[in-house]
Amino acid sequence: MTLSTRPKPLVDNWNKPFWAACAEGKLVLQRCKATGKCFFPPAPVSPFTGKPDWEWITASGRGTLWSFVIFHQSYFPGMRDELPYPVVMVKLEEGPYLLTNVEGMEPEDLKIGMRMSVRFPGGPEGFVLPQFGPEA
Repeated sequence: MTLSTRPKPLVDNWNKPFWAACAEGKLVLQRCKATGKCFFPPAPVSPFTGKPDWEWITASGRGTLWSFVIFHQSYFPGMRDELPYPVVMVKLEEGPYLLTNVEGMEPEDLKIGMRMSVRFPGGPEGFVLPQFGPEA
């Protein structure tokens, strides 16, 4: 597996700080100032109030495996050599769900409810992709 052949994320004004933090080995989330709740993906307004009153916080990087699927078909040419591979939904301790991949695990080792933590092993040119694995 090589993360360097993966598709590059589409960067916009709202997710740019997220990708910049990943490049520094940090997972960040937006937090609504009125409710204290975190949300993802990045957005111009809080989904809880509809207002642009939020801040970036550094997340714990820990969560629980909420769901997963094993891809057996190639949807992205840069991931063809990884088949079959899991795509996982991690419920972060801060509340939001993050759709991501796993690092250092085989698909058969995934168990719903298992504790996971973030890693930053690399990515396509100019990006570092957050990946999750078993919590140490």
